[in-house]
Amino acid sequence: MKKIIIAMAAALALAGCATEMSQTGKGVAWGAGLGAIAGGLYGGHGSDALIGAAIGAGVGYVVGNEQDKKKAQQMSEQSRSSNYAHNETGPFAGTKWRLTDWSPKDGNEDFRSKTFEFGRDGWVKTTTTHRDGRVTTESENYRVVGNTLIVNRGDYLVNYKFNLQGNQLTVDTAKVRAVLVRV
Repeated sequence: MKKIIIAMAAALALAGCATEMSQTGKGVAWGAGLGAIAGGLYGGHGSDALIGAAIGAGVGYVVGNEQDKKKAQQMSEQSRSSNYAHNETGPFAGTKWRLTDWSPKDGNEDFRSKTFEFGRDGWVKTTTTHRDGRVTTESENYRVVGNTLIVNRGDYLVNYKFNLQGNQLTVDTAKVRAVLVRV
């Protein structure tokens, strides 16, 4: 019984942390919490609660990520209207940033420089100067939920955890860590 109460307390703590998260983060938190409770109730051992938490977190991630993708797709469709605006632009609306440090975890770096211009309308424009001198520009939707910058276009969605300190922005995913300075 003691283990079940601990699992329930952990679930409530995780759920409480979910208020400022993306749907993916909320899904992981709720899934882990509910999985811990279910595992603890079903098996009665601490290890069963941990297994339940792991399974619940995985299911929660999938469900939450799909919800984030759906919202991103809806916002992308809405943003085609000329008077589109949304209130999830966080501290980035109307700012421009220059990439100063790029640490791809796969070692792939095929450009000289990048700048990112965040519009007030939920679009971010990335201008890339490639090693051969070519300059390309891409536009993607963005929104901010808590300390997560969610960027999408078409069928992809990337959640960047970010830390903003003055004029320096650090973003991090499983594949890349980048440091930018405000221009």
